[in-house]
Amino acid sequence: MSLPAGSCLGHYEIVGPLGAGGMGEVYKARDTRLERLVAIKVLPEHLSDDPARRERLEREAKAVSQLNHAHICTLHDIGSENGIDFLVMEHLEGETLADRLARGALPLDEVLRYAAQIAEALDAAHRGGIVHRDPKPGNIMITKAGVKLTDFGLAKLQSVPVEVGSAAPTAAKPLTQEGAVMGTVPYMAPTRATTFHWMVGSL
Repeated sequence: MSLPAGSCLGHYEIVGPLGAGGMGEVYKARDTRLERLVAIKVLPEHLSDDPARRERLEREAKAVSQLNHAHICTLHDIGSENGIDFLVMEHLEGETLADRLARGALPLDEVLRYAAQIAEALDAAHRGGIVHRDPKPGNIMITKAGVKLTDFGLAKLQSVPVEVGSAAPTAAKPLTQEGAVMGTVPYMAPTRATTFHWMVGSL
């Protein structure tokens, strides 16, 4: 799917592409009602008719809409137009942590600052009953205000939020196949990475 500049999804006018991945394509767009720039995420064309992928997009919307944190990308809207399901998020000026690391190592003070902000974002999501499951450098934007955690497409929602000192929440109905390991291997939690390597080794 390629959305040309000038085309519209509802009252959002496409400006140009921002990036693409296995879970979606992201475009820079203009909110013609509020006169602001936004980022729009749509499903790739080959996945747009997949009910599970559409449900995952809706789950991402539900996940992000529950979170209000300085280091988590804000969701503005969700919609469907001409068979295209999409999310509307805040437009972030900056670069991904992956792009920044491609130019070389970060100074120690920046490493510590960004690590603390990422941890705060993940903690806020977890307290809201949401496990991100793919906090790789490509899903972390560096802006003037600090880092922003993005792309909750693989997020796992729990039925209830986590409170300090409480028992672990009950998991919501999974969208992944039983036994499947979702995420990017080098950035998985050690327990999930171990499971992945065990599964691969048993093939």
